[in-house]
Amino acid sequence: MQITVIGTGYVGLVAGVCFADAGNHVTCVDLDAAKLALLKAGKVPFYEPGLEEMVERNRAAERLEFTGDAEKAVAKSEVVFIAVGTPQGEDGSSDLQYVLKAVEGVKEAARGELLLVLKSTVPVGTADAVRAVLKGCPYPIEVVSNPEFLKEGAAIGDFMRPERVVIGTDSLAARQKMEFLYAPFVRNGSPILLMSNRSAELTKYAANTFLAMKVSFINQIAALCEKAGASVHDVRKGIITDSRIGSKFLYPGCGYGGSCFPKDVQALVHLGKELGMPLRLFEEIHSVNEAQKKLLYAKISKHFGGGLSGKVIALWGLSFKPETDDMREAPSVSLIRELLESGATVNAYDPVAVPEAKRLFGEAVEFHSSAMGALRGADALAILTEWNEFRSPNLPAVQKEMPSGVVFDGRNLYAPESMEQAGFTYYCVGRPDPT
Repeated sequence: MQITVIGTGYVGLVAGVCFADAGNHVTCVDLDAAKLALLKAGKVPFYEPGLEEMVERNRAAERLEFTGDAEKAVAKSEVVFIAVGTPQGEDGSSDLQYVLKAVEGVKEAARGELLLVLKSTVPVGTADAVRAVLKGCPYPIEVVSNPEFLKEGAAIGDFMRPERVVIGTDSLAARQKMEFLYAPFVRNGSPILLMSNRSAELTKYAANTFLAMKVSFINQIAALCEKAGASVHDVRKGIITDSRIGSKFLYPGCGYGGSCFPKDVQALVHLGKELGMPLRLFEEIHSVNEAQKKLLYAKISKHFGGGLSGKVIALWGLSFKPETDDMREAPSVSLIRELLESGATVNAYDPVAVPEAKRLFGEAVEFHSSAMGALRGADALAILTEWNEFRSPNLPAVQKEMPSGVVFDGRNLYAPESMEQAGFTYYCVGRPDPT
């Protein structure tokens, strides 16, 4: 098929490259000249394992191209995906100006029958708004809702081998074309779920809000364990063996971040308010997470008696999760701001997110090229991201670089007993603090 993807952000670029890898000809459109220059040179403007290699392979095979000319790209396409940003407003609503502007462009550029697929995460009712914009177009354009379920750091695998594909449309012809398009990706038997546009739009928000709820749930249990003298590690084992509950997303830590969970939870809360239906459970998911992001700072401040001026705190991990350089809503951002405001010096290391952190904090933070380098001269270490290289550090080397031996582990990477036996003062999440 001839496919155009408007928007080369995380979702648009991954989708475009994966469709090209399946044999389609894909034109990715973006108005950012600097980003286009990078992509045309075979470079990817964000970190996602394996994506740069796929871009280069499909460019070389002439199945993938990049352009700023949306009109030309749309005119030759059978299917157009819209994957532009939907920034969040202060009230939790999603700003659809970029989506609707892209739709206007498609309407003007269409030269025949088209399938217009909404890949951006959009509020319930957006497909109806898009149809209203398309009225008067001389060519039939069917509007399909096709939400993405990609995990940063594992996006290629998620797209190429999805657990499910959600397709929202009332058109039989559109459904058949979308089933054909996704057929190469569901040969393992994963379902293609057909539903209305509004159901598809809501499915995306419901899925992410449920996962966020699991994170906030276990973090509340962890806080309770700390007060009650219990171990969240043991409590977790006691509940995840129940097949009705399961283990995924039930890991206590210093809070979730990224571009999806925070935004989608608040968007669902906003929808409830619009419909006159307060969604109090979902409101608390967000509130619990915002409080959880402040947990490590509270532990650090308490340990040092509230006086952090002149202290040096080393940070391992800056991205909101491993295998990405994304720092949107990351717990590290909140902690760095609080530490700097308290007069502390921050030494930071992350395998891939340092360039993004430099953009956010400039010279206010001292960035290092290695984990051990960040420890030199530090009074304490705080771990924010569970990168593999942090899971089994050389503890004697850590002690040599940081004689204080004070560790605040926001991801519970280590066994408290082992750390204590090794001479560390070890704070984690969900167990009483050391005395």
